[in-house]
Amino acid sequence: MFYDYAFDPPRVKQERFREEESGVEVAAVQMEPLLLEKESNLGRCLEYISACAEEGARLVVLPECVLTGIMFDSLEEAGPLMESVPGRSTDTLARACMVHKVYVVAGMLEAASGRHYNTAVLVGPRGLIGRYRKTHLPFLGVDRFLDHGDAPPEVYETEIGKIGMGICYDILFPEHARTLALKGAEIFALPTNWPQQRVHIPEYVVPARAAENRMFVIAANRVGVERGTRFLGRSIIAHCAAGEPLARGSLENEEVLYARIDRERARQKHVVIAPGQFEFDLVRDRRPELYGLLTKPVEASSTEADA
Repeated sequence: MFYDYAFDPPRVKQERFREEESGVEVAAVQMEPLLLEKESNLGRCLEYISACAEEGARLVVLPECVLTGIMFDSLEEAGPLMESVPGRSTDTLARACMVHKVYVVAGMLEAASGRHYNTAVLVGPRGLIGRYRKTHLPFLGVDRFLDHGDAPPEVYETEIGKIGMGICYDILFPEHARTLALKGAEIFALPTNWPQQRVHIPEYVVPARAAENRMFVIAANRVGVERGTRFLGRSIIAHCAAGEPLARGSLENEEVLYARIDRERARQKHVVIAPGQFEFDLVRDRRPELYGLLTKPVEASSTEADA
């Protein structure tokens, strides 16, 4: 342990709806971060990482803003909890990854060169591997005050697979997931803070992103109530073939979801159902020459133009 205070061990939930014969064990941690309690949140993350490693997980995905909470009323309130990447928290996570021989994706708030981001970091046994700054920001909580990430999502090659990241609202933009797929991602790690009104996202959108890109999607959502906003739970690990859930979280409980995934399945973009009769390829069958509208800059709506 990295902290000396008492910790109530997490209740581990395993729902292996489908076992892969080979592959890697992954975990989605559904927990309740506490607003403004950065040290406590970091300590609990370390305990969850340890518990997941004991269950055999090699990849642990934690929720969005897991170190700080998300329902801040101003940038000034959130500012003292932001830090650089790399920084103290990523160094602490890296030590845990080295001890437990795991990879971790965690959400945090980042300050860099006078700008402020909602960031996900990928950390492994050898330290910080990569980061992703949330590019799609809804008008909710701290996202109201942050800067948009302005770089395309990257894919990081590790010994357990090629990993891409997104954060929460990003899942509603299919271009994000498709970009990761075209860059070779086998695993899409998605820290989230879905509020209770967004139940359709884990129910329908996450499975769709997994199936249309043939990527495993590991979405770790939070639970609990923060400044009047109740969060949904319903974390999900979705299979890369048809998007069906390998594991689903409950609505209210802190718990850990596990699944064994086979990265070879995610590499099979060309699918043969009946040779010579029914085949498809989700990469080669695209028609990008017809998709030019997708890359045009966003124009102001008539409402904004009239304001």
